[in-house]
Amino acid sequence: MHALARGLDRTSAVLNAVALIGAVLAVLVMVYAAGWQVIARYVLSSPPVWTEELARRAMVWAGMLGASAAFHAGADPVLFPGAAARRGGPGMALALIRAAGVLLFAVPVIWFSLFGPNLNMARGFLGRSMGRMAEMIPLPMIWFTAAVPLAFALILLHLFARLAMQATGQLPQPEPDMP
Repeated sequence: MHALARGLDRTSAVLNAVALIGAVLAVLVMVYAAGWQVIARYVLSSPPVWTEELARRAMVWAGMLGASAAFHAGADPVLFPGAAARRGGPGMALALIRAAGVLLFAVPVIWFSLFGPNLNMARGFLGRSMGRMAEMIPLPMIWFTAAVPLAFALILLHLFARLAMQATGQLPQPEPDMP
């Protein structure tokens, strides 16, 4: 069980690093697109039509991947920050309560991203996005909407890795907050 927990934690850490790189790249794309639109509008007097949409779509990717990275780092907003420092039986009970809250939010998002009415994948969020094209960029919307279930899947992976590490007593103590 200890090796499984460590493997899950390593997988979580590697995918978190990939998500962080993706979030940074998405922010850079967003800044580039918005900056180019400003330059093209006010200096060249002819802004390209695709820059606003590209900036919006990059913002979605940056936000979703950034949210998963924040969850991994424990930088997400929590009601009881001291609960994460608890270890042993009470700490595990609090971790399971937190996990239930995360699952209640994340599982329906992933479910309805995949499935629509009558378990029809074509009518799920992603299925509907496959048939729609972006307004100004010639790409199917699924290239943009896939950020939502992907980020929530990463959050669930981070959650299970943290629970496994805590259940096996391998979760390190959190660093104290700086005043």
